[in-house]
Amino acid sequence: MTQNTSQSSSIVIIGSGLAGYTLIREIRKLDKTAPITLITREPGYFYSKPMLSTAFASNKEATQLVSTPVEGMATQLEVNILAETDVTAIDVATQTLQTSKGALSYAKLVMALGADQIQLPLEGSAANEVLTVNDLEDYAKFRSAIANKKKVAILGAGLIGCEFANDLVLGGYEVDVIDLASQALGRLLPEAAAKELQNKLSTAGVRWHFSTTAQAINRNGNDIEISLANGNSISCDVVLSAVGLKPRIDLAKAAGIKTGLGIQVNRELETSQQNIYSLGDCAEVEGLVLPYVMPIMQSARALAPTLLGQVTALSYPAMPVMVKTPALPTIVSPPAKGTQGQWKTTATEGGVEARFEGDDGKLLGFALMGTATSQRASLTKELPPLLQ
Repeated sequence: MTQNTSQSSSIVIIGSGLAGYTLIREIRKLDKTAPITLITREPGYFYSKPMLSTAFASNKEATQLVSTPVEGMATQLEVNILAETDVTAIDVATQTLQTSKGALSYAKLVMALGADQIQLPLEGSAANEVLTVNDLEDYAKFRSAIANKKKVAILGAGLIGCEFANDLVLGGYEVDVIDLASQALGRLLPEAAAKELQNKLSTAGVRWHFSTTAQAINRNGNDIEISLANGNSISCDVVLSAVGLKPRIDLAKAAGIKTGLGIQVNRELETSQQNIYSLGDCAEVEGLVLPYVMPIMQSARALAPTLLGQVTALSYPAMPVMVKTPALPTIVSPPAKGTQGQWKTTATEGGVEARFEGDDGKLLGFALMGTATSQRASLTKELPPLLQ
């Protein structure tokens, strides 16, 4: 895996997450020999990131989540991998990257940088002990921190927070979840559906603290005390923050590439700078930043031919999101931001069906729980595409 910097015709991809590796697989379906270099600050192995929030109950160590080591990925995909390498700057004029292992030129550059967990500005003597899980190394640290412990507090009742809460109670932990919103999955679920999920997780052992936030986190002997804004306090062994993701845009910004919430790209996934593209959790397509698996797959399928000279526009069909909460399996396809309409929620035997309908009665979003998840395929067909 040595670097040949004379490959000016090469495609260079920064990032070895699902976006980077899926893109390489899509390119290889179309072209077996196009020179590709992958640069990653991680070790370069392949693992399923969505499994991080469900691996504890199945007693999976971090090493067991690696499906293919870096050497296997390099051989399998015929790609040159620069692992544990930082990209420090992009020179758009000369199409050159500065890395911790020297300069590298590119013909086409793809930023698949991912996103960081948002860090809350917390006070207190144990604020620096708050953990996040955003990659395999984080997961290994978290597993080590909770070994032989009993109580975990989670900041955030969104997708990741709820998945971890369910996973940890299944693993025998006492779990407290704190969120400023008045319900779980505030951005995805209508209130009635959220209550159903909250009740099932409460029965499983989760304690909820809504409409409040952590103000200070202090060490008190062997315990950690969380002081909440509502005046209450929680005692726990470990604090996990899962309040959301922030796209990694600093590298792009420093290179003069247009950014908003994410790295802004057009429908061909090209940035404001020629021959530089972006996809995955760091990319913003027509105002949409979608940190889920399905949008990554769609983006990789569109970008692969574009990089090989066959320009292809990205389109997003309706892409339901699976919430991995075994206490109440949930699939949600939220309506597009600003859509006019209302939720209609019906309890079914062993589940909940919530439909978001426009004023004309058309289906624009849904949330399916429990047995109602069997309707996923039929309802998805009724939904309008996210990007046509």
